[in-house]
Amino acid sequence: MAHSESTGAPLLAVMDLRVNYGGIEAVKGVSFAVEEGEMVCLIGANGAGKTSTLKALARMLPAGGEIHYAGRRIEAAPPHALIGMGLALVPEGRGVFARLSVAENLAMGAYHRRDGEIAADLERVHELLPRLRERARQLAGTLSGGEQQMLAIGRALMGRPRLLLLDEPSMGLAPLMVQKVFEVIRTVAAQGVTILLVEQNARLALDVCNRGYVMESGRITLADTAASLAADPRVRAAYLGE
Repeated sequence: MAHSESTGAPLLAVMDLRVNYGGIEAVKGVSFAVEEGEMVCLIGANGAGKTSTLKALARMLPAGGEIHYAGRRIEAAPPHALIGMGLALVPEGRGVFARLSVAENLAMGAYHRRDGEIAADLERVHELLPRLRERARQLAGTLSGGEQQMLAIGRALMGRPRLLLLDEPSMGLAPLMVQKVFEVIRTVAAQGVTILLVEQNARLALDVCNRGYVMESGRITLADTAASLAADPRVRAAYLGE
């Protein structure tokens, strides 16, 4: 489902990203990169600026600084154009179209596509997420939280993303459903989709990702491999409950 061309540069390079809400600076000049094929996480406390960062990357919030994606600068691109470029956001709170059916939600994920592969991709999504096939005619708003999270991921995959931004996929879900959602995320990554994950469950995020960044008060304070961050006493004390 992923695009495979490579330019040698990082797939995503963010430089001096700044996001303001009124007079409050939520993101204070962060810089980071995500290589093609990586799984990278942003971890940190509530209010650290993680969601604001993802929304800025998806052009859902105005931001200063530079965002380079797939060799192009995108900080001035309209949000809908990014989907056609292979950049998809699964937002916090899932954001499914509650009054549309599961099948209609998945179709919305491919609305910009004109190729002949949509039916094949739908079949792949159904294989990855069999519950969505079972619930195809059900209204999305009547699904459980975990099923809605699966639907939000499936809808994003219907756009054939090269880079998937995932915002708090475990939020509000029962432990068993969190496990299932993260199994799906691992599978998507194994299929070649690059992932940038914002996740409050730091232990889970560091367990599945290659590298991580720690955000505090709108700034990146630590950056390392996921294994090194998980072993860092500061991370263990602040985010792993140790």
